[in-house]
Amino acid sequence: MSKPRKPKGRPISGWLILDKPVDFGSTEAVSKIKWLYKAQKAGHAGTLDPLASGMLPIALGDATKTVPYVMDGRKIYEFTVSWGEERATDDLEGEVTQTSDKRPTEQQVRDILPKYIGTISQVPPQFSAIKIAGERAYDLAREGEAVEIPSREVEIFRLTLLACPDANTAHFEVECGKGTYVRALARDFGRELGCYGHISGLRRTFVAPFSEDAMVPLANLVALEAIEDMDERLAALDALLIDTCEALSALPHLVINEDQAHRLKMGNPILVRGRDAPIAESEAYATARGRLIAIGEIGQGEFRPKRVFA
Repeated sequence: MSKPRKPKGRPISGWLILDKPVDFGSTEAVSKIKWLYKAQKAGHAGTLDPLASGMLPIALGDATKTVPYVMDGRKIYEFTVSWGEERATDDLEGEVTQTSDKRPTEQQVRDILPKYIGTISQVPPQFSAIKIAGERAYDLAREGEAVEIPSREVEIFRLTLLACPDANTAHFEVECGKGTYVRALARDFGRELGCYGHISGLRRTFVAPFSEDAMVPLANLVALEAIEDMDERLAALDALLIDTCEALSALPHLVINEDQAHRLKMGNPILVRGRDAPIAESEAYATARGRLIAIGEIGQGEFRPKRVFA
């Protein structure tokens, strides 16, 4: 019987909050970071289009197990809408499909915004990762097939008009929930105002729980390649990582001892005692000496592990 293959790369774990540049794909960014860190595995928490810049949280190693908790978090985008054209992709990349000479006033733009705050119904763009009968919508769109994408509810917590620098453009900021397409907002604004519109600039500044000041520009990471000593270079890169636990900050936290940590790592439950111990939680995380041990469920006086960390 052949031995299982040893994973290639370092068993490094943590989050890198990348400031992704324009014209750099999310998958390409993950590959670059994985290579720089010589990591065994890597993944991102929420795709950013190539034409968008800003926050792309990248998980390395065991941190990939916490990606769903970041995917579900609130996000903040700053975006620019250009009036007068609707495009196939709802951004600069697509061909023009509709045009108009009409331009909205600043007050007209402000007047429609309340309709887009709260729980709203949104139809994702034709060029999106939504699956239609098992196929990605963007694959069908590239083949010239027009598909009907069902609307879905998304949450808009805040939507602000920042500026109207000229008659052709408007700058906005939106705080939204999982699954919101900012490109669809631009499309729908343009249609409602009767002038058409598309995204001409998009930057993500926040993905809960990571703040804007945690972002590291790609250029800063690439510059570290100039360090010839590999150990020194990796140490400089590792210093930029955020602890895996940060992704779980919205969950209840249980501090345990080493004996309890050993039991959890073996897949066994532990007793939860104490006046301040949670009574029941569908999800919580446990740490020992600052190390993430497990994500699990609390009930009937026990913490039962669901995901265990090395």
